[in-house]
Amino acid sequence: MPLYESVPDQRMLLHDVADRLNTVADHLPLPDQIHPDPALSEILDDEVRHLARLLGFLAGESAFRHRAAARYPARTTATARRTTLALAGAAEPTGLALAALGAAVHHLGHLADLSHQAPSPARGRATAAAHQQLMDCMAAVRTHLARAAKHLRAAADTRTAPAATSMPSPPSAAPTTSRSR
Repeated sequence: MPLYESVPDQRMLLHDVADRLNTVADHLPLPDQIHPDPALSEILDDEVRHLARLLGFLAGESAFRHRAAARYPARTTATARRTTLALAGAAEPTGLALAALGAAVHHLGHLADLSHQAPSPARGRATAAAHQQLMDCMAAVRTHLARAAKHLRAAADTRTAPAATSMPSPPSAAPTTSRSR
């Protein structure tokens, strides 16, 4: 009996998490919509919370699966191992996206502070630089989220032999090769 859910369920899990990461990216404003106003701070607040929950899920699910595989190695399938690795692998770009959102919050706060300073050429340059940094952070968030989602989808769509397990197979007379589509 496999330790985890069925192969289709594991694929659905990976696609679901990828969809959730894409949803966070979809809720972020596009570059021409990035303005230092309270609406952007509300969006950042919401998406930081969503992304933090997703990162927590990735870390928790990876840890749970790692413990289960260590306790029941004979019941762990190749698909389950691939799913665990995909979830763990998506944590890095998701964490980078969360860090980029944190930097965006910083730059938005800096822009808000600059708006209360007296107009001057220095303020104009500082405002333009902070706005560009904010846009760069938002682009980085989207890039990291797209990378994490792509990684999860690729792992979900990888095909392996349906009955592969971690138990050693008896030696065969000839090596076998696998074909991928």
